[in-house]
Amino acid sequence: MAFPTGTGNRRGGSNWSNSFLPSQSPNPTSKKRNKSRQKKPLLNFLSSNFFTIGLSFSFLLFLFIIYTYGIPKPLSSPFKSRNSRLLKPYRKPIYRKPQSNVLSGAVVDLTTKDLYDKIQFSDVDGGPWKQGWRVGYKGDEWDSERLKVFVVPHSHNDPGWKLTVEEYYERQSRNILDTIVETLAKDKRRKFIWEEMSYLERWWRDSSDSKRESFISLVQNGQLEIVGGGWVMNDEANSHYFAIMEQMIEGNMWLNETIGVIPKNSWAIDPFGYSSTMAYLLRRMGFENMLIQRTHYELKKELALHKNLEYIWRQSWDTEETTDIFVHMMPFYSYDVPHTCGPEPAVCCQFDFARMRGFFYELCPWGDHPQETNQENVKERALTLLDQYKKKSTLYRTNTLLVPLGDDFRYVSTDEAEAQFRNYQLLFDYINSNPGLNAEAKFGTLEDYFKTLREEADRINYSLPGEVGSGQVGGFPSLSGDFFTYADRQQDYWSGYYVSRPFFKAVDRVLEQTLRATEIMISFLLGYCQRAQCEKLPTGFSYKLTAARRNLALFQHHDGVTGTAKDHVVEDYGIRMYTSLMDLQIFMSKAIEVLLGIRHERTDQIPAMFEPAQVRSKYDAQPVHRAISALEGTVQSVVLFNPLEQTRNEVVMVIVERSDVTILDSNWTCVKSQISPELQHDRRNLFTGRHRVHWKASVPAMGLQTYYIANGFVGCEKAKPAKLKIFSGSKQLPCLAPYTCSKTGNGVVEIGNRHLTLTFNAKLGLLQKVSRNDGTHNVVGEEIAMYSSSESGAYLFKPNGAAKPIGQAGAQMVVSEGSLMQEVFSYPKTDWVKSPISHSTRIYNGDNTIQEFFIEKEYHVELLGSDFNDRELIVRYKTDIDNKRIFYSDLNGFQMSRRETYDKIPLQGNYYPMPSLAFIQGSNGQRFSVHTRQSLGAATLKDGCLEIMLDRRLVRDDGRGLGQGVMDNRPMNVLFHILIESNISYTSSPSSNPYPMSPSLLSHLIGAHLNYPLHAFLAKDPQEISVQPPPRSFSPLSAPLPCDLHVVNFKVPRPLKYSQQILEDPRFVLILQRRQWDSSYCRKGQSDCSRVANETVNLFNLFKELAVLNVKATSLNLLHEDSEMLGYGEQSGEDAQEGHVLLSPMEIQAYKLDLRPNQ
Repeated sequence: MAFPTGTGNRRGGSNWSNSFLPSQSPNPTSKKRNKSRQKKPLLNFLSSNFFTIGLSFSFLLFLFIIYTYGIPKPLSSPFKSRNSRLLKPYRKPIYRKPQSNVLSGAVVDLTTKDLYDKIQFSDVDGGPWKQGWRVGYKGDEWDSERLKVFVVPHSHNDPGWKLTVEEYYERQSRNILDTIVETLAKDKRRKFIWEEMSYLERWWRDSSDSKRESFISLVQNGQLEIVGGGWVMNDEANSHYFAIMEQMIEGNMWLNETIGVIPKNSWAIDPFGYSSTMAYLLRRMGFENMLIQRTHYELKKELALHKNLEYIWRQSWDTEETTDIFVHMMPFYSYDVPHTCGPEPAVCCQFDFARMRGFFYELCPWGDHPQETNQENVKERALTLLDQYKKKSTLYRTNTLLVPLGDDFRYVSTDEAEAQFRNYQLLFDYINSNPGLNAEAKFGTLEDYFKTLREEADRINYSLPGEVGSGQVGGFPSLSGDFFTYADRQQDYWSGYYVSRPFFKAVDRVLEQTLRATEIMISFLLGYCQRAQCEKLPTGFSYKLTAARRNLALFQHHDGVTGTAKDHVVEDYGIRMYTSLMDLQIFMSKAIEVLLGIRHERTDQIPAMFEPAQVRSKYDAQPVHRAISALEGTVQSVVLFNPLEQTRNEVVMVIVERSDVTILDSNWTCVKSQISPELQHDRRNLFTGRHRVHWKASVPAMGLQTYYIANGFVGCEKAKPAKLKIFSGSKQLPCLAPYTCSKTGNGVVEIGNRHLTLTFNAKLGLLQKVSRNDGTHNVVGEEIAMYSSSESGAYLFKPNGAAKPIGQAGAQMVVSEGSLMQEVFSYPKTDWVKSPISHSTRIYNGDNTIQEFFIEKEYHVELLGSDFNDRELIVRYKTDIDNKRIFYSDLNGFQMSRRETYDKIPLQGNYYPMPSLAFIQGSNGQRFSVHTRQSLGAATLKDGCLEIMLDRRLVRDDGRGLGQGVMDNRPMNVLFHILIESNISYTSSPSSNPYPMSPSLLSHLIGAHLNYPLHAFLAKDPQEISVQPPPRSFSPLSAPLPCDLHVVNFKVPRPLKYSQQILEDPRFVLILQRRQWDSSYCRKGQSDCSRVANETVNLFNLFKELAVLNVKATSLNLLHEDSEMLGYGEQSGEDAQEGHVLLSPMEIQAYKLDLRPNQ
């Protein structure tokens, strides 16, 4: 959403916009453009006796130039439209050999860390351009290279915000697309860009053949450009890279199949901050250029001062320039017309002709309104507009200028579109007919702009002395880093949306990992299938699978996963995700029957024998474990699916009604197990009466394993009850059978395994120390606290001071001590009758599992009722690690970013997104890491402290257009896995190392286990214990993959067309990621981790009894096959054809392939 300049439909407020009037006169600076020309005066003719020597020298020089630079390109007018690009060829990338040590950083001209270090954040009033300065120009800047202005009409269509996606479509978006087709067809000079495929696909279904043909014709003749082409314009703070890739693939593939185009320019004007992960993914999808808008206003000013608003974005680890992508950053406050034509919004607003009287948009709040252009006023109007264009041009290096023309849901009627196109064409005609103005203006697309800019940069060297730049596009600085946390004005930092609606942020990730698991199952069902009959189940699910992909994609919208939509829109997103989640789980329940060989053929009509172990009763309810009845003389199957690429040894849990149960593996061999009571968030009754049974399971990589819950099986020991200790404060808690309970009034509680001992403060029920088996210990003081925030809203976090602890002495605690799992459950005493939080701390004893090394923290949060209005709940870990207020948080689950707490910006500006991991590290190498399975916000406000926000309940709107607070909180669980590590070799101190640090290999594995959990399915009906079925398991991989190689996805992109595709065309896609890990930390858990990906992986030998055919490397949107153009290097495509895969650390690579069962 854009910012309003008054009371309209966009984010912002009229008071702020009216203050965009001049208030002081800073000294204007207008730096002369550095345009070094390669012109030299002609040499005097040599005297005749030197003619032969001179001719020979010239010829040799000519040969040298041809050899060095190639055949020169013909020069032509840089402003004329041509079909061919005059781009510099891509510099051939150097293949990076995999390294197992910490990556060295990219060499760049700018980093966002350096910019933050330099900027004072003083918020100086700049006059008409309130957040900048009084922009001026001399007038001779365009004498040798005229100004070339591209005005780009656009309409920003949110797939859900104040209305649902369907409501917006019916009321506005369908009319906008109709209008575009009608009005562009009237004049070939008119242009337009469109971004969101979710709306275009919906319109396409409703449109007549003639409208579709007109649309395609407009795209083909260059009047209409599809930019981005994702299903939505995704958020970049909370979205996981898997979901970003999914939404881009869904949109790009639909677009290519339907209209026959592949986008190469990205347009992201509304996400609230920008991630370098997005730049990487776009580059590997074949995109060439990006446009972004919402970055910190002080950062925009600093970049504009040095003409660095256009740059080459390079990943922080990339030392070979293989990830470079060109970026245009818009310079001003918003993407609406008042803030896009130039630095003076009061002037620019006069050229938003949809604000003329007679339209329903707000008038200009500065008082001067647009007026119809005619022969009497065209000169004055055109010169006024051109003055803004020229001022804006001085902020950039080239004389090619981009001017967006649009806003939220614009061009909704033909009259509105005609008003814009008609008036602007008159202004353009005047400018273009006066050569003395040294300018030419026209409607354009992003492609028109970027092509012309690159042509100009080819002809004129804009590089500054000593600038690193890029081998791909000359003349611009290189930059690495990300653009969080975004501030649009004053102290207003957009860090609240990192945590808003955390319940649905959690559902998003559950849907994500369930979709991935389903895609893998479908691939195996079709891969192993040899007859059309067994294709029916997966292909029959195609429509629901597509719906699930699209519902996940839709929620990645920058008002979806962000939690910044109206209540009924959040409900619409939630219902869509819930529906798809149920569909996927039902399908998986049926698929495991075929994969386990219980049924060789399967259709949708036959009821499933299995059901998911966890079930949700409605879209906004927490998942509940189904309980196994475990009646005497019966046995019930539990099937576990492992979606990861390594064998999984893990302590697992299911709920049973009775405690006298036995666990058997698929061979009916006894398995040791533990029984403990199920606990709940209820101060009066902490026990539910049901039981948790734990045992250690082993599940093949990407495979299935069966276990049995039996009652009355002779010859096996029953599950051993945990010993309970109860700390009940003033209230007496009864002991639950068959457990033995003891009470203690001691002030300290301990639980431990062979690696860790945890010490708790029994009065507060909080963790206070972690000791390790090597004799070292760390202070880890856990604290539950709340911010009071009267100005926070869905977007903004604006606390009234520091967070205050809420715990008091007198917590209720239940300590469970068993052979496999030990737990401290705490219900804290607070000022409220019902505490807003309870929590469990668990450690596991499973030999040779990674669970031995981490602490599991599960917080049950209920921020419900008026008692918690305008409160924001956090957990804070206070350690003895000297991190110098530096921490590392992940970007989209893909890479880490270094975060530093600055005193010159407020508390809320030092909060950063934490989609899956944050850690602090001391100068001695000690590390404290917290993994999460849902996106949250984190900060390190004091030395040694890491705090994470869990939920927020806010009464007021924060003035960004939503028009409501965030009051629809749901009960929810937040799960963390905490890891404490010491380095085994030297690692640099965070304070002296400006680059991001990588997680350890163990940390990566812990994160994968948390975010891609085992999927458990229960047999619907128990069997008689006397009936012993054959062993049931499914192990599809020839061997587990290396531990640092991750299968991002294994899918059939077009399941609907699976049977119709020609056999030579690969029907499967395997997407791999090579993780970068810090080798200065111990590779623990090596029993699960026998090798890393330093050697090639042979795809031909990947699967058991499956032949892999027709392997082709492809782009991450599955639409390009030129691996060198994508930055991978020639080796990648050539090796893939031979089945060999060798990825550099941090790389993601996609492969198309086909599967055939071995005969």
